[in-house]
Amino acid sequence: MVTTADQREIDNFAALSDQWWDMRGPMAPLHAFTPIRIDYILANIERFWPKKARPVAPASRPLTGLRILDIGCGGGLLAEPMARLGASVTGIDVTEAAIIAATAHAKQADLDIDYRCCTAEDLASTGVTFDVIYASEVIEHVADRGLFIKAIANMLDPKGAVIVTTINRSLPALLLAKFALEYVVRLVPAGTHDPRKFVRPNELRREFAAVGIMLDDMTGLAPRPGGGFRQTGSLAINYAASGGFI
Repeated sequence: MVTTADQREIDNFAALSDQWWDMRGPMAPLHAFTPIRIDYILANIERFWPKKARPVAPASRPLTGLRILDIGCGGGLLAEPMARLGASVTGIDVTEAAIIAATAHAKQADLDIDYRCCTAEDLASTGVTFDVIYASEVIEHVADRGLFIKAIANMLDPKGAVIVTTINRSLPALLLAKFALEYVVRLVPAGTHDPRKFVRPNELRREFAAVGIMLDDMTGLAPRPGGGFRQTGSLAINYAASGGFI
């Protein structure tokens, strides 16, 4: 059966699922990466779904009325902030242990998030649609990128926004995102990334265009010397992309 799920990837992340919310554990790089990811997601939500076009909402919950899908949600690092901002959030992941961890943490935080253990294509088969779909640090882990992108297109509202963050298939990315992080400073467990699955920006743009989605923004994401990340013009290592139907 053709599927986007990669069992080796599932096993890798299952082994880490009880540490999703440990900011000093193996997920520390993702925690450090989260603020810039949130900034990019929110900026592009505003680009496609400006506040003036949404229902009136309290200032503290500006995403009220928006249906958001978090694909590859893991333990909920991005889903929870979106829910706190008022969005109706569905989070899916193919790793059951991650969904269990995410559900438990959301319950502790008194957040109503619809978490499901399933693939993107399985959810798409139900006919559900979303205003915003993001897949952050996910597409480089799927077994069939074309099927994954087609599932996103099938679930995206005609006026909706899709947002992706991923790793470029480049020599700098191979040296930093793979060898340095996994084997030198060991911020990421060995085997987390398969560099053959890294995707070049032009490939990502072409593959989304094949399903009618134009990725009209690509922004580099680079480490900040003092910690955290910043937006940059270079797509050499980590980058974010966003767009909607042509």
